[in-house]
Amino acid sequence: MTQTPATPDPSAEYDPDSAEPQPHGSLAALIGRVLAEMDALQFASFSKDDALDLGLLLVELGRQRSLPIAVDITKGEQVLFHAALEGATPDNERWINAKKRTTQRYEVPSLLVGLRARAAGGRIEDNAWFDQMEFAAHGGAFPIYVRGTGSVAVVTVSGLPQKADHDLVVEALRTVLAPDN
Repeated sequence: MTQTPATPDPSAEYDPDSAEPQPHGSLAALIGRVLAEMDALQFASFSKDDALDLGLLLVELGRQRSLPIAVDITKGEQVLFHAALEGATPDNERWINAKKRTTQRYEVPSLLVGLRARAAGGRIEDNAWFDQMEFAAHGGAFPIYVRGTGSVAVVTVSGLPQKADHDLVVEALRTVLAPDN
């Protein structure tokens, strides 16, 4: 009896943390999904109350699921919300700050910065100008967009694999924005 080698599931989504071969077209599909999220997940306006609602929702989701996460929402230099759940470590603070700086610099989700570098054939971290002590092109930071204005703040989650951090932020944004959409 011969076994055929396992082939990647063509319906599987790109995993930026995997060293295994990825399904053909999955990187482009994930980039397309993130671009669509950026377009869809925009506020009409964004207040400190909105930041509190979003932060508390992320904490609630994290507690319900026993996730070892830290959550941060920052507008410019002002921290609007910050919490660390059971299991989060001091390393999560470093990741929050590095992913947040990446999103602030490029005004796109931190996951997208890393994915675009992969699509160009490499990793942004391999560029000498990319300071990994200051920036991290890993999922989990997402700009708070106000329609017609652009990025006004950043929401960041750290503690899970990068795509899971990103997806948790997107889930919370979808929930908070549901009445507006």
